[in-house]
Amino acid sequence: MLVTLNEVLSDAKKKKYGVGLFNTPDLEMAKGVLAAAEETKSPVIIGTAEIFLNLSSLEELSYFLIPMAKKATVPVVLHFDHGLTEENVLKALKLGFSSVMYDCSTESYENNIKKVAEMARIAKMFGATIEAELGHVGANDAAAEAAEDGDDSIYTQPEQAKDFVEKTDVDALAVAIGTAHGAYKSKPKLDINRLKVISETVSVPLVLHGGSGLSDDDFKNCIANGISKVNIFTDINCAAAKAVADHYAAGKGMTDVMNLIADAVKEETMKKMRVFGSPNHG
Repeated sequence: MLVTLNEVLSDAKKKKYGVGLFNTPDLEMAKGVLAAAEETKSPVIIGTAEIFLNLSSLEELSYFLIPMAKKATVPVVLHFDHGLTEENVLKALKLGFSSVMYDCSTESYENNIKKVAEMARIAKMFGATIEAELGHVGANDAAAEAAEDGDDSIYTQPEQAKDFVEKTDVDALAVAIGTAHGAYKSKPKLDINRLKVISETVSVPLVLHGGSGLSDDDFKNCIANGISKVNIFTDINCAAAKAVADHYAAGKGMTDVMNLIADAVKEETMKKMRVFGSPNHG
């Protein structure tokens, strides 16, 4: 069933488990993620991000992701992640995405509030939910250097988070606590105490970006201290590529590996769902 973030994250926040967002920029990945959700009876968030629009457009994805979400027996949120332009966020809403993220985190605090607040007003007119980011979950090199230098300027500040949520009326907030996008080159240093304070300070569910590559204990610790939504892509993306590499042979074509891709994504997704504690909450 197609739902919004509010319909899955409120329970996750209350019962302290995590709901995974697994980007699905093609049909095979979507099949794998939804099969994992069905088998584990987990709520799930699927969709794409602006960075992947060169692979599949919002229009193309909406043609099959919306019917697949509606057909599922578990709650499925269709989310446009890291929307960087007003044009594409609005397009996602018009196409029927049930949730969007408007990422203005690299702009000034004042501009972030102004832009997100206006988009939140629009999203609610569509019956959709909205996520924003405060602080900045950047590339892994920048996060590692900041942690080593003791620079907390890229991290989310608790009191600022409270002010931001109240002024924007967002439904979920992505926080910067030491994670980074992409594959980690060194072990991330997570500021769990900062996360705990933010969780106690703001009213909305918190989101962990840059999740791929964290240990199971890292995930469990973050969820226990306030994270309700966990973004994953690199791990399932690599699992899909490995399935193709492991089974490729001369004379084989895409039709020989398409089901293998879906199966590999399903297995990796189920592993994460079990770590997050979402099975049997769908």
